Amino acid sequence: MNSYTRSDGNSTWRHGILASGRIFGLWLSFALAVWRCTGATQASDVPSKFEAEIQAFEKQDRLKSPPKHAIFFLGSSSFRMWSGLSNDFAGVPVVNRGFGGSQMSDCVEVVDRIVTPYLPRQIFLYEGDNDLASGKSPTQVLLDFQELVKRTRAKLPKTPIIFVSIKPSPSRWQLAEKIREANALIRGETEKGDRLGYIDVFTPMLDSSGKPRAELFRSDQLHLNADGYALWRSIIKPFLK
Repeated sequence: MNSYTRSDGNSTWRHGILASGRIFGLWLSFALAVWRCTGATQASDVPSKFEAEIQAFEKQDRLKSPPKHAIFFLGSSSFRMWSGLSNDFAGVPVVNRGFGGSQMSDCVEVVDRIVTPYLPRQIFLYEGDNDLASGKSPTQVLLDFQELVKRTRAKLPKTPIIFVSIKPSPSRWQLAEKIREANALIRGETEKGDRLGYIDVFTPMLDSSGKPRAELFRSDQLHLNADGYALWRSIIKPFLK
């Protein structure tokens, strides 16, 4: 900063100006620091509403790490509520990474925390159900699937990713056409990609009239019961390595 001196040589006035300049500089530095902190907070990733569940997975993994090269089931409540997953695929190391209410974009956010560090031999994915129910389009579901594949491939370029189709829940049957469209889009994507797979559980869960088989669902007509999971087991098992 330039210092200015009055023509009468009043040094007291000059030092006052310099002191004021120093105070202003300190104030400006403080203001910039506050602005940077505030900006950083606003620009940082907003904590996921599933953070508690993800941290629970991480804590569990610290206590007992999942075996490397296991088969991971990543997705929403249709996987999370599969309490008999390990028994249904006995003899195969499987890890359940389902967290209820999640969408495809949520999996993109957490896959590097709860899946890729353990070098799974396969990843089975169930998402899209809640996405469509929240108002997302089938195209958005596809785009999020592509992003999830991209994110996973960056760490696991050779790991197969198998998409389990969106199921036909009676309570969401009004979304049937969107479900069919999203399933078709992702199926087409898996047919183009290397080490991508698609499992159709939608069609086997329909009755002879083309409506959802209510006997496969719990009373909420959204989540699977034991019979529903038995059907899924029979369909998915041949795809397991």
